[in-house]
Amino acid sequence: MPPLRNTGSAPEAELPEYAGRYELESCLGSGGMGVVHLATSASGMRIAVKVIHADHAQDSEFRARFRQEVAAARRVSGAFTAPVVDADPEAPRPWMATLFIDGPTLSEQVKRNGPLKDDELVLLGAGLAEGLRDIHRAGVVHRDLKPSNVLLAADGPKVIDFGISRPTDSDLRTETGKLIGTPPFMAPEQFQRPRDVGPAADVFAMGAVLVHAATGRGPFDSDSPYVVAYQVVHNDPNLTGVPEKLLPLIKSCLAKQPEDRPTPDELMAMLHPSSRGATPFVPARRGGDRTASAAAATHPRATARPRGPLARPRVRWAAAGVALVAVAAGCLFGVQLASGTKTSGSTHANSPVEKKFRPWQTMLRSSTTENRAPLCSADGPSLYCTAPGIAAARLDQADGHVEWSVKDTDVTGVAAGDTAPVLTGGLLYVVAPGALRLEAIDPASGAKRWEADISQYPTVRYAEDSVVLMTGDGRHVRALDSATGRERWNLRPAQPSSLWASGTGGRLFIATQSPDQAFTDVKAIDPVTGAVLWKKRLTGSLTATGASDDALFLLSQNIDDGTNAVIRLDAKTHDVRRTRLPAPVEQAQATVADDIVYVVGYTGSLLAVDTREGVQRWRLETSVTRASRPAVDGKRVYVSAGDGRLLAVDGVTGALLGQTKPRMDAAARTLVPTLPPPVVAPGKVVATAPDGSVFAVDSGDPARW
Repeated sequence: MPPLRNTGSAPEAELPEYAGRYELESCLGSGGMGVVHLATSASGMRIAVKVIHADHAQDSEFRARFRQEVAAARRVSGAFTAPVVDADPEAPRPWMATLFIDGPTLSEQVKRNGPLKDDELVLLGAGLAEGLRDIHRAGVVHRDLKPSNVLLAADGPKVIDFGISRPTDSDLRTETGKLIGTPPFMAPEQFQRPRDVGPAADVFAMGAVLVHAATGRGPFDSDSPYVVAYQVVHNDPNLTGVPEKLLPLIKSCLAKQPEDRPTPDELMAMLHPSSRGATPFVPARRGGDRTASAAAATHPRATARPRGPLARPRVRWAAAGVALVAVAAGCLFGVQLASGTKTSGSTHANSPVEKKFRPWQTMLRSSTTENRAPLCSADGPSLYCTAPGIAAARLDQADGHVEWSVKDTDVTGVAAGDTAPVLTGGLLYVVAPGALRLEAIDPASGAKRWEADISQYPTVRYAEDSVVLMTGDGRHVRALDSATGRERWNLRPAQPSSLWASGTGGRLFIATQSPDQAFTDVKAIDPVTGAVLWKKRLTGSLTATGASDDALFLLSQNIDDGTNAVIRLDAKTHDVRRTRLPAPVEQAQATVADDIVYVVGYTGSLLAVDTREGVQRWRLETSVTRASRPAVDGKRVYVSAGDGRLLAVDGVTGALLGQTKPRMDAAARTLVPTLPPPVVAPGKVVATAPDGSVFAVDSGDPARW
């Protein structure tokens, strides 16, 4: 076959002329797995051709996964899927061609036009149930049923993308500890027993998909993928807004135990769409340039799946409200568990850090049955931590011993999304359990200086000498004086769907997306007065991810919420530099250091983006599940894994330098709702783990960890 060209790493450079005998006419879209092209067969049939990225083509394990995808797609080709026309998984650039289906994905339909009507929901449910019945009869478990993998064709819904499906007779098994799927649509057993996932997991996903179609959100929504995973396993679904007649069916689909869920045949019997007077949903056909661009999302997806059966989950799951990302002068983290009592202790604010460091581990955990990782931040020779049962504790960085701790009287649990204690303006700020109050604490003794009720303001950010609070919907913002707790200013109302970031130099930014997500308005806010310093309108759906002395950094999302570019907005000149990513990153988190943005995906893809040069410098597939936001120290990058491992990566080359052992509790509940990033300190790296431990390792030689 004709050679496939590849003149660069950017998607637009990967435009091969042919895949087998098919001439590729236009690029429909690009993802982490490959590029999808429109083509025409010899008989004039329009087809969608997925061509795998060149770097993946060199990976033998990835080729094995792609062969499995082709085999699974061929086994289930029928009325409820996109039929496979041709494929060559052994080609220099493996490819697969399926019938082109001109229709939006369910994700696109809901995003553009709102939730489906009741009769449309019934037809969607009936079509999905029948589709799952045929898929399961073929001996295949999809394992990634979600709105972006459901096409709304004129003749009914089609299930696509079998990239992580598993035939029941396949020898290619799931690796121990790997999570495969997209968290808001994954069944509990996919988090707890990934090797034992069966057809019932697809039924759970169908229930979650129907909730999304009915309400525009999932049954387990949060701006944190870790919180979503925790909710899926432990919490009841949020079914507000679901039509009453569908509630029993959806509740049965979302049962925690696989054996309690109905089969697809039982679901079809429960729905009976023809007897309910439902009329078919026929999507409008697309035309012009929009057809090609939108159709990309409707075909065997180029969804990123690095080195094995990993799926890239979505980037954001904030419920119609705000997804808030912050970068402060200290290290800001997620939420967690511990317990303790108040003891006296002396301050070591001026004592030197020990020259000879020995690794240590300290257990901080409460008497509750839940397992959560403590949240910590470093300042000078001290480490400040919090967890359920402990409002705050100070540990000596040299050996990990607890210098003082303050017991929290409210032991109802820490709210998801809280941050680690932050030391600024001479006081230590702690968000108490349930996000009900903010406490300012003397860092020397643990004594409380002031507190504020923040039950209506669950999000807290720090900028200069102000503590900025905002409501869950982003409409009301207050700023408190960090020394006294008195209000400095408030914005009422702020625009909904606003995303805030605080940066060095006292800067505070707000990024607000337009309802159609065509543009994002960015404003710089004076943290002392609340005055708008300047504003800039940027193209696309953007989220603020961090700020430096002279720039704001944002992540750009495609229509399926995959991060496809990193934007640098100069705070002085307001110049914009957009760096496109060769492959989208789903569920992305990012950290900024010297104009390099380190982006990590939910399942461990880590990449470095140079925003001044406008290039992606490297990408590493870490093979971890549920990676934390990166922490950066000079030329080292550190991430924590969901099983308690700490990984060190060379920031220049992207090479893995070393990793610690896993730290998981022996109890059954080891899925933590948030995964804090590591804390970088002189000569050491401190991390926390699901077993309740805080541990420190020598940063000088990660290979010996």
